[in-house]
Amino acid sequence: MTRIAICAPGKRLEREHADAVLDLAQERGGVELVFHRQCFERHGHFAGDDETRLEAFLECANDPDVDAVWFAAGGYGSNRIASQAIAGLGDAARSKTFLGYSDTGYILASLYKAGIGKPVHGPMVADISRDDGEAAISRSLDWLTGNVSGLEAELDERPTVAFNLMTLAMLCGTDLMPDLTGHVVCVEEVGEYLYAVDRLFFHVTQHLSDIAGLRLGRIGAVPENDRPFGMSEQEIAQFWCERAGIPYLGLADIGHDAANKIVPFGVASEALRA
Repeated sequence: MTRIAICAPGKRLEREHADAVLDLAQERGGVELVFHRQCFERHGHFAGDDETRLEAFLECANDPDVDAVWFAAGGYGSNRIASQAIAGLGDAARSKTFLGYSDTGYILASLYKAGIGKPVHGPMVADISRDDGEAAISRSLDWLTGNVSGLEAELDERPTVAFNLMTLAMLCGTDLMPDLTGHVVCVEEVGEYLYAVDRLFFHVTQHLSDIAGLRLGRIGAVPENDRPFGMSEQEIAQFWCERAGIPYLGLADIGHDAANKIVPFGVASEALRA
């Protein structure tokens, strides 16, 4: 039986979404989901204040009876607790998988930098609310219980990471940012104007000159501006990669949608053996 603890470092999880995922887990068997009560707290934008969210994460990560920590939702907030979270981790956290994406990329990045646990980009509990959300949840539950069928198809022997583009831009230049020299960096975004996507690429490519290359995930739900930007999202990525001397490696099957694939941080084949 795989025991998975769930906490919410950013925004609150709706109980109906937790119940739907519990039902799926019970149907498949072999897995126990433990939702920390903090997932349902309210404090303005957040699932509880910073101290509450930090304590919940540490309780889940440091529990020796838990095999993995699965993040409930993204939103905004995990950067506010990431440094303290890493400082508070004990030995029990070092063997765990930590799975999420979007805003939780701050914690995934911090774990990767510290060499703690196995950070993984993949669907979160709240993705049950998306169209075809059951498929997204099943993909993460499969990974957490040893089924690798949801792995992003183009991963190779180069170390790889995956981030939301805004999250990565905010990480750059901070003490949370891991060394990505020699890595393939996959990025995705949602809900940003194309001029904002261009601005984000301007910034992140200044910090990624030593990477092995960049792959572009889906740029979803782009708002309509008052005038066309004049470049597609792929043309934007190619433009800034060329300016920075970064190899552009094509598309990645990740995004803020139910088709979001699994990307373990590091070398995928090593994650499969772990």
